[in-house]
Amino acid sequence: MPLRIFNNLSSAFAQNRLEVNRQNLGDAITKIASGNRLIGGTGNATEKATSELLRSENLNDGISLINVVESGLGEQSGILIRLRELASVAGGPIGETERATLQLEVNSLIEEFDRLTNATEFNGQKLLDGSLDGNLAANEHVVINVGLDSSESGQIDLNKVINLASTASTNIGIDAVSTETFESATDSLAIIEAALDTISGYRASIGATQNRFTRALSTFNVSIENLTAAYSAIQDTDVAEVLADLTKQQILVQSSTAMVGQANLIPEGVLSLLQ
Repeated sequence: MPLRIFNNLSSAFAQNRLEVNRQNLGDAITKIASGNRLIGGTGNATEKATSELLRSENLNDGISLINVVESGLGEQSGILIRLRELASVAGGPIGETERATLQLEVNSLIEEFDRLTNATEFNGQKLLDGSLDGNLAANEHVVINVGLDSSESGQIDLNKVINLASTASTNIGIDAVSTETFESATDSLAIIEAALDTISGYRASIGATQNRFTRALSTFNVSIENLTAAYSAIQDTDVAEVLADLTKQQILVQSSTAMVGQANLIPEGVLSLLQ
């Protein structure tokens, strides 16, 4: 090997390797400290997992909304059953005073029925006043977004799948229920039965939609679990592997440092030749 004074190639090479080993050592320390082997990197797995999580949250909102609708319809169904009982009693041999008393309860129940129609809502969205009617304009529909975009395949239009018209007493006919005479009580029974059939039909649609949301949520939960596992495999630090690398890099840094010192002694051989 030639002896040079101005250019110590061995020292330059040793210093270069020392810098590389120091960087590798720093990376190993960062991976262990942060638990992230990507060191600040982001990937499609993260974005996909986040998207699936948002879809899951939308489905949970949809399920909650449907549950509120079902609860309101359930209460109205209970009112109709009580109205039927009162109309049945009024269809028997009772006096005018008793009929008037029954009519007071009928009026109170109808008022509560209408109150439920106007008060049942979810996050400010009314649900039983006709807001879920399938005949509304498309821009007035209540839509749950469960897809990654705004395409129709990624949405559930509740107005289409439920088609719930207003349940106001005037809309389903129970505003005409009366127990004041035998004839009106008999006619009221038919009105109430028709209203019960209407409400039962709505509840059947609600039940089917609940099942749809529940199954979709189960599917998304599995997707989130799988994506989280994939994300963990991509990002999370394998501590055992990185600790082994850390030990390796520490040894390399120490050996590189020692070799830089040895390389810096090479030019001293020129002095021995000059003596």
